[in-house]
Amino acid sequence: MFQKPKDTLQLIVHESDIPSVDRGSLIPFAPQSVQLKALPPKQNPLLLASRVGVVALFVAMLGLAGTVGYGTLLQSSQTASPIVTIVDPITLSVTAFDYGPQTALSQTSFFIETRDAFVDGELSFIEVDVERKQLRFFNKGVLAYSAEIIATPDVKSWWNVEAGLYQVSDKKKEFFSNLAQTLMPWTIVFQENFMIHGTPEYPDGTLVDEATMAGGIRLSTADAERLFGLVSNDTPVLVHAGVVAPDSFVYTPSVPDITAPHYFVADINNNAILASSDIDAAAPIASLTKLMTALVASEELALDKRVYVTSPSFVTSLIPRLAERSSVSMYSLLQLLLVESSNEAAEVIAAELGREEFIAAMNTKARQLGMLNTTFADPSGLDNGNISTVGDLYRLTQHIKQNRSFILDITKDVTLPSAYVGGDFAGLVNFNEVEDVEGFVGGKVGETRAAGLTSISLHELSIGGTTRTVVVIILNSTDRAKDVRSLVSLVEDRFGE
Repeated sequence: MFQKPKDTLQLIVHESDIPSVDRGSLIPFAPQSVQLKALPPKQNPLLLASRVGVVALFVAMLGLAGTVGYGTLLQSSQTASPIVTIVDPITLSVTAFDYGPQTALSQTSFFIETRDAFVDGELSFIEVDVERKQLRFFNKGVLAYSAEIIATPDVKSWWNVEAGLYQVSDKKKEFFSNLAQTLMPWTIVFQENFMIHGTPEYPDGTLVDEATMAGGIRLSTADAERLFGLVSNDTPVLVHAGVVAPDSFVYTPSVPDITAPHYFVADINNNAILASSDIDAAAPIASLTKLMTALVASEELALDKRVYVTSPSFVTSLIPRLAERSSVSMYSLLQLLLVESSNEAAEVIAAELGREEFIAAMNTKARQLGMLNTTFADPSGLDNGNISTVGDLYRLTQHIKQNRSFILDITKDVTLPSAYVGGDFAGLVNFNEVEDVEGFVGGKVGETRAAGLTSISLHELSIGGTTRTVVVIILNSTDRAKDVRSLVSLVEDRFGE
């Protein structure tokens, strides 16, 4: 029986600007107070705070809750579950994360963070990854069983499973569906209409084939029976399912005399797409790769330090500068990487973390940003396996503009404000500027035989009497400067003063 606790535990957390790599930290925002309250059964212990203009997915805060016994959460509906309340000191806003569908869990990075927090909290739960067709059961944080998902419900069906956090509500060795007219063995029910079961059968004993949707999440009968024996009622079910892709059709004017088959033009602040072609078509991107290299370096490496260098012999740069150096500042490496597109600098930066680990981090970051059609094969862009789309590259550019704008600042001008000091090289040549196009505020160019000419450039344009920042992305061009000028002129002619 639920009993309300006599006292409410109040934790006061001091503000700190010191980053932490521990799960449970919020960077740069540290909440002023965390309250633990008791709620009735079947309410989830997750609460996420939001800041002005940002949807902050603070599942990492679960690590803090572990200090007051988070490992016991979600274990039984017979007792009250503590609930983490994160209070934003600026907006004092709190967003509940209760049992049921949760759109946030459709985002891969957030789902992984939530799953890992459950594991760290030594919880017993079912993980259902619809996109990867994988189901796993964790017993007190330890993977106890894994099974392939054979089939999932159609998105238009009654049994379609949305991303969310649920609880097992019932278990039936045999469940007969009146709607589907099938018998489903070893059925585990959650959220009333959602089910995990073995291979369904028609009343005459005929097995339902895999192409026919007959209900919930289908496992092999053997896997369903094994899972049935492992889980109990009230076991949490964490579901990851991608959102339905939006209609990507865009009404755009034709662009005359453009050589690039893949192009994209948008207002980077409000996402208004002004022109595009083949937005989801994958193609080699050459040195545009280096923007992701710089982004990962800014997140994984200490930028305010000097590093020992040995100029890599397996790559060359148009302007080699590291052969005679024994050490160089990380900031100078970023200058070489972004201004002169130095392949040597890319490899030296990656070596600081470990080359393979760095490339893996690049691909992980791409998935976190929703760049689902992107693969990175090296840190420089020389490898033809570095592929992306203009749509994915827009996501990357927008993220850098909003969160790591200094990267774009470097691409614009090697002479940066006095806050950036310690440059080791003089007379750097900026490859990124576009001839006869004013208002350039940053970007990156690339070129390989497989990729052709590639470019990302940001321009400040006067639109309706207001200065707007427009991003222009082109892939596989044969005349980069001409194509960029044509796209910028299109925007100015159609929308400018």
